[in-house]
Amino acid sequence: MAKNLGSKCKLCRRAGEKLFLKGDRCATPKCALVRKAYKPGMHGPKGEGRGLSDYGSQLKEKQKLKRSYGLSEQQFRKHLVEAQSKQGVVGDNLMSRLEMRLDNVVYRLGFASSRSQARQMVSHKAFLLNGRSLNIPSAEVKVGDEIQVKKHKADRKYFKDLQLVLKGGANIPKWLSLDPAELKGKVLSNPTREEIGLGFDLASVIEFYSR
Repeated sequence: MAKNLGSKCKLCRRAGEKLFLKGDRCATPKCALVRKAYKPGMHGPKGEGRGLSDYGSQLKEKQKLKRSYGLSEQQFRKHLVEAQSKQGVVGDNLMSRLEMRLDNVVYRLGFASSRSQARQMVSHKAFLLNGRSLNIPSAEVKVGDEIQVKKHKADRKYFKDLQLVLKGGANIPKWLSLDPAELKGKVLSNPTREEIGLGFDLASVIEFYSR
């Protein structure tokens, strides 16, 4: 995929809200959106009063959703096309596809503090999917699938420390289960709109691609 080599913090400032692209840092006073609560660029806060056109609002929502999941335009469009080809509400189908990516499930299970970190860990073959090694972040997981940290990876300090944190209690979505002792998670069901907790205007995203 095409990599975004720019500042992740600028993406949040441009969106006008936290996209949690840098994990735990986003919840601290060090977050750039806390320190500079205005868009990046030479005009800074002076441009905040300008209203957006319908197209601009739709583009903003699309970019916000795409960047939250760390996807290229091609990847995002592919997910949307697949969502449109299935029965049901397109927006719900789209979010389900995004949530069921392997890198996102690794993130949701608490094995990584951000989706970008989860993507890197999957690429470095840190996990087993149903007992088999897989290094494809975009791989689609299904209900009943199990994701586990490889045994030799679990002995590393990062995962040893993480294990203690997870045993102390982790905020895991209801559609997933977690066994901290084994560093293993399972997909129990397809995520619902309520469980995902949408912070996106999906109608605007879909309208953007309908133009």
